[in-house]
Amino acid sequence: MKLYSDEELAEILNQEIFRQIGEAADGLGVDCYVVGGYVRDIFLERPSNDIDVVVVGSGIEVASELKRMLGRKARLSVFRNFGTAQVKFRNKGTEYEVEFVGARKESYSHDSRKPVVEDGTLEDDQNRRDFTINAMAICLNKDRFGELVDPFNGLADLEDGIIATPLEPGVTFSDDPLRMMRCVRFATQLNFQIEEETFEALERMADRIKIVSGERIKDELNKIILSPLPSRGFVDLQRCGLLNLILPELAALDIVEQRNGRAHKNNFYHTLEVLDNVARKSDNLWLRWAALMHDIGKTKSKRWDAAVGWTFHNHNMTGAKMVPQIFRRLMLPMDMKMKYVQKLVDLHMRPIAIADDEVTDSAVRRLMNDAGEDIDDLMTLCEADITSRNEGRKKMFLENFRMVREKLADLEEKDYKRLLQPVIDGNEIMEMFHLPPSKEVGELKQYLKDAVLDNRVENEREPLLQLLMEKAREMGLIKD
Repeated sequence: MKLYSDEELAEILNQEIFRQIGEAADGLGVDCYVVGGYVRDIFLERPSNDIDVVVVGSGIEVASELKRMLGRKARLSVFRNFGTAQVKFRNKGTEYEVEFVGARKESYSHDSRKPVVEDGTLEDDQNRRDFTINAMAICLNKDRFGELVDPFNGLADLEDGIIATPLEPGVTFSDDPLRMMRCVRFATQLNFQIEEETFEALERMADRIKIVSGERIKDELNKIILSPLPSRGFVDLQRCGLLNLILPELAALDIVEQRNGRAHKNNFYHTLEVLDNVARKSDNLWLRWAALMHDIGKTKSKRWDAAVGWTFHNHNMTGAKMVPQIFRRLMLPMDMKMKYVQKLVDLHMRPIAIADDEVTDSAVRRLMNDAGEDIDDLMTLCEADITSRNEGRKKMFLENFRMVREKLADLEEKDYKRLLQPVIDGNEIMEMFHLPPSKEVGELKQYLKDAVLDNRVENEREPLLQLLMEKAREMGLIKD
């Protein structure tokens, strides 16, 4: 980060838009300030075009005056029920979005996130902000242009890399429990530490998260998952008790059981390592969700076998069945994105099984067929899943995965994807044997598909027809 004097801040904000906002406020005789994330990001040297302005008076009136000054190039939206307004405009190829709100103070009832709002001073408005680093304001009025107002030493916390609340953290989190998620999210995104008293309040107030909608929680979770090192956020969520309330299936992995001197690994921390590995390779949110969910079924599938120790047989299938209910609860999309995550969770053991054995064309063809266009993402997930501390074993798996990728490229080049569906389809099978849609039709289709995948027969009509007749005779569908 970089520290600036008021004079330097005035120079940084010496842009037409800020001068015009100040001019609009001066014309109406009210004080106005740029606040929150925009101010924080100035010191973090992170550019932003989303500007929040607080007005000690009517934010709507200042927004309306700014719209008049900008003319036809600006669009004004007014939200009178909330006392806010938004001005959007484009200048020199850059899209700006300025949110205006009147300074206010808020009070909350215990069982609601909806505050009672009253007009307030700048101090009142800064008191209600979530964190000290988001409570800084810079004056835009002409006579004080560029003056920093920082009553809670947010600049010092920014310099020290600390997330802390302006008021007593129990009050801040009780008023708006979503701030607990935002606390962890900011610490994760900025690679900051949560101040000790603030973290203790997270632990103490965690149960308040129950009044927050799944949709709001989901938005914060997605931001944590998309952070450069998302594991930090999930460790903090687990430590303070929030994770068990919002994603108990993941929290349940944080256990190591031991029997007869044999213990399994901690699947929670393994999962976070896989998530970080994927995050280094891809910004795909849903691939990162697949990494987070890939071992979610291990708690239910864990068994002790005296001969081999702890086992997690079919945890991939168990986990895949859990994905829809988790997505539904968190109000995540129940469309192809959910199906994508479910498919990767279900298939994530397949490349490992192939890499642990001889890498055959037949096995790779089947994998390609089942994964479809998501095959590359599946391989990325599986490579990330190799977290063994045994460097020799890790090197062996990664080398075998390289061979799997080579075979995938080779088979794609030969256009096997086009050939994987047998030329004789289900409709023709039903017509040929006078069958309705049934188990027998599915069995015959799968038999032909397996024959093509295993390279036992060319994907051509005559050899497939001969194979089909033999199978139908064996099933009693043809009488000799």
